[in-house]
Formats: sequence, structure tokens, C-alpha cells
Amino acid sequence: MLYGKDMRTKARETLFKIIFSSQFVKPVDGNFRAGMYRAGELNEDDVAYCDRLLALIAEHSDDISAVIDGKSRAFPEARLFPADRSALIIAIAEILYMDDVPDKVAANEAANIVSRYSSEKSAAFVSGILASVIADKQGRA
Repeated sequence: MLYGKDMRTKARETLFKIIFSSQFVKPVDGNFRAGMYRAGELNEDDVAYCDRLLALIAEHSDDISAVIDGKSRAFPEARLFPADRSALIIAIAEILYMDDVPDKVAANEAANIVSRYSSEKSAAFVSGILASVIADKQGRA
């Protein structure tokens, strides 16, 4: 059991790999997704979480892209590093469409993923965008 860490870290990392792959191979099919779930050693709850989040990302992809473009004026979404874009997509979907995920957890997990798969500068960039998304959300609440 993980103590002191969000229990969905493995699920988010698996989601990150799926979203990252989808930027190069479209569409990512169910067999690939199932293989990623197995490789990530996800349990039933993690798989349900991933499936739910992937459905939300598909449903709101245009809105998520617009948020990224609006917050990252110097680097439009299409020009972002694929790793940074992937982490932002997941975190923004969690922040905007999943009430059961604390906003700070979503932002922290995204920064951690980016620091592992991209760069320290990217982690600060992603954190800044997500802090702005959270501030906007709290301003609407």
C-alpha cells in the first residue's frame, strides 16, 4: 500500500503513456490500452479511473485544448512538447471534470510526471499553467 502518496500515481503514469502515444498513433485501440493497463499492473479501480478519465478527455478534448492554448500563449498547444501536453491534458481533465480529485493533487502529479519524462523547466511551466487553471476554477465557484 502507498502511504503519503496519491493512490492513483500508477494509473496517472499509465494514462500519461496512453495519451502520449495517441499523439503519434491514432487511434489508440482497446488492445493497446489493455496492454498498457497490464504493463502498469493496474487494479480494477485504477482501470475504471483510467477509462473514466479517457472518456472525459475524449468528450472535452476541444475545451481542454482551448484551455491549454489560452494559458500558454507563447507556446500554442500544437507546439508543446508531447510529454508536457500529455500531462496537461490529464491534469486539466481532472481539475475541470472530476470533483473527486483534489486540484492540487492533479497539479502535483502532473508536475511529477513531467519532471520524470520531460525537464525541470517543463515541470515549472506545467505547474504555472495548472495553477492558473485552478485559480480560474476557484474564481467561478
